[in-house]
Amino acid sequence: MTPRTIVITGASDGIGAAAARTLARAGDQVVVVGRSEEKTRAIAKELDADYFVSDFSELAQVRTLAAQLESDYPRIDVLANNAGGIMGKRTLTVDGNEATFQINHLASFLLTTLLMETLAASNAKVINTSSGANNFGKLDLFDLNAEHGYSTNRAYGTGKLANILFTSELHRRFGGQGITTAAFHPGVVRTNFAADSTSPFRHAYKTLLNRFMLTPDQGADTLLWLVNGTAGKDWISGAYYYKRALAKANPQAYDAELARRLWEQSEELVKGA
Repeated sequence: MTPRTIVITGASDGIGAAAARTLARAGDQVVVVGRSEEKTRAIAKELDADYFVSDFSELAQVRTLAAQLESDYPRIDVLANNAGGIMGKRTLTVDGNEATFQINHLASFLLTTLLMETLAASNAKVINTSSGANNFGKLDLFDLNAEHGYSTNRAYGTGKLANILFTSELHRRFGGQGITTAAFHPGVVRTNFAADSTSPFRHAYKTLLNRFMLTPDQGADTLLWLVNGTAGKDWISGAYYYKRALAKANPQAYDAELARRLWEQSEELVKGA
């Protein structure tokens, strides 16, 4: 059997690295993408895998990454949009977008849409790492840069809600062209997540509470299940999962018109990048 080509962003640590290790051991060709040159190179060396460094706070780097992937891999069987994170105080990226929204949603949106020709030709799966935090997000199409009422946690929740809306709209637009897609919540995983943020969450990751958190391997379980399963048989394309089961999301996640309009506004926001 020909090895699958699986691109994983945010793969230098946490569940991305855990999934990369498992898939590489199984014989897949894993392509590791991360923000840190040192950490990304180390994982790639461990797995004897290709790697790319890309900082999603700069959309120009996302465009460069997409061009490199398109050039080097005529077939991409799985794109796992796993990069993201919770930030601190409200800041704008060099592209003029609120940083949490760009890093968690816009960058993955841009990467996916730039690779769409390759993904469609490959009948690819696009798996998006969301979070149960989507439930305290609130997507306001008139305030995507969170100029009003910004909070660290709400901004993160909104980015994770956008991941689910992107998943459903990706299915609606491209399901007929062979793309299958799902979003998932990995659970609360014992990683360096939130370490550099001002979110209260950061304290839990540094205290005894972290002993009750999942290991990165446990957090990667649903991601691996989606990667190895078959849409239409094992899971439903366009849906949101937790612990290998359909999960309830923020009520806004089921608004098809909101998903459509978010896609259109996302196109506008990345157009000049």
